[in-house]
Amino acid sequence: MKGIKSRLIVMNFLQFAVWGSYLTCVGQFLGNVGLGNYISWFYIAQGIVSIFMPAIMGIIADKYMQPQRLLGLSHLLAAGFMLVAAYFGYEATNIAAANAGVEGFVGNIWPVFIPYVLSVAFYMPTIALSNTVAFGTLTRSGLDFVKAFPPIRTLGTVGFIASMWLVNSVSFGLEASAQQTYMQLVVCGVLGLVLGIYSFTLPQCPLSQSTEKKSLAQRLGLDAFVLFKSKTMAMFFIFSMLLGVSLQITNGFATPYIKSFSVISDSWFANNPTMLVSLSQISEALCILLTSFFLIRFGIKKVMLIAMFAWVLRFGLFGVGDTETVWGIAALILSCIVYGVAFDFFNVSGAMFVQQEAPQSMQGSAQGLFMLMTNGIGASVGTYIAGKVVDHFCMWDAGNLVSRPEFANGWQSTWLVFAGYALVVALLFMILFRYKHDRSKMANMTH
Repeated sequence: MKGIKSRLIVMNFLQFAVWGSYLTCVGQFLGNVGLGNYISWFYIAQGIVSIFMPAIMGIIADKYMQPQRLLGLSHLLAAGFMLVAAYFGYEATNIAAANAGVEGFVGNIWPVFIPYVLSVAFYMPTIALSNTVAFGTLTRSGLDFVKAFPPIRTLGTVGFIASMWLVNSVSFGLEASAQQTYMQLVVCGVLGLVLGIYSFTLPQCPLSQSTEKKSLAQRLGLDAFVLFKSKTMAMFFIFSMLLGVSLQITNGFATPYIKSFSVISDSWFANNPTMLVSLSQISEALCILLTSFFLIRFGIKKVMLIAMFAWVLRFGLFGVGDTETVWGIAALILSCIVYGVAFDFFNVSGAMFVQQEAPQSMQGSAQGLFMLMTNGIGASVGTYIAGKVVDHFCMWDAGNLVSRPEFANGWQSTWLVFAGYALVVALLFMILFRYKHDRSKMANMTH
């Protein structure tokens, strides 16, 4: 039994290490090769493929290919495309270096963007596939996955953090950091190859033997849209989408923001943005341990409100933070700490609400709809709007995203706009979302 857990820990560690190698720092690479204005499009692509690819792969895993094999194949394809993106990233780095000092230089997005999108399209379904493999393997081993899985999943977050630190060393921690940022794509590709091969060695997960006939809409989880007939559920999903707008903003723009301070100083924090931002993931790993306590004591609505106001602080503290003063550094660190509350409290309480309120026959589809509204539609719309806001107040200059001359505090204004948006969503949620907390019912769900 211990061996099974160890093998699943390795799988989860690598699963999120692949993601951590680029998710929070690809923006700095794009800025260095003249593609900074396209940062939002790289995150929008992730949101779009998250809408349909997991469902398609789920159908294949149910009927046509064992989940652990599909997991391995998906990772190999994702890794291959990411290594292609890394090659063109290297080429783009050389082109950008040759055009250093050329005002208004913009690189060619397509050679990097196309393989990147294909890589992400095959990676995103692996998050659900890895859960399927873990749950199925634990169950067939006679273990209670409700108790056994959380520690395994926590090691996934550790993998995410470790990968960020590795990328910080090979991409940002070197003197020639501007020429090395494409290395994060190499790290991602290599880790993906290792995990892809490893996945084929995992215990077999038999295909579903169910003879129940399902329509295409049911297989894609679209039947869950019937839940919008319930006013409470409709309100919940709408606000999930509105809050989902906030999810990827700091992933795309936090490291370029922190790196922008390197223009005026040689601060360690400014030159190691990925290391600093990794505090957010450390906080996430720790805060998930608090969610059950808060859910039982305060209920889903209050916990979600805490998460929403934490997003206000996340953005607001970035707005007043800097890497030059003690108070500014403290603000950035506090912003990273509250991220754990903002992310975990929202995602966990939201999933609990769906599990508690959706009919048992469509709980899987309802969870998929929750993810679609947040990480699909919400995150895609959010990163597009965020890109427009950032472009309005800031501009790229020699690989650094700095305030435009007409805005003395462009970055500060940008973060305060995001904070204002999160505050409006929180206040509207507090007024419009009606839900009565049942402490005993929640206690049963969290044990």
